[in-house]
Amino acid sequence: MMTKMVSKKISDMIGLLEELQNDSAVPRNVKDRLVFCTNALQEDTEVSLKVDKVKQALEQISEDSNLEAYTRTQLWNLASLLEKL
Repeated sequence: MMTKMVSKKISDMIGLLEELQNDSAVPRNVKDRLVFCTNALQEDTEVSLKVDKVKQALEQISEDSNLEAYTRTQLWNLASLLEKL
């Protein structure tokens, strides 16, 4: 049961990442890092390893000076969701 909940949350996060990847206001280099995050969440490894990898990537992405404030907030929200896993 717990695994299903975690899988659902990861699936929801992948959906949010894909929304950001399709946002025309997001710079190309950021989209590439978002693809990395999506792929990392889909890896067949321990959840804690996936979470750590994606949290580090999101932290690096959120420091990009070309990001819109709204996009940065969405990234922080994603990082917050990852903390709960």
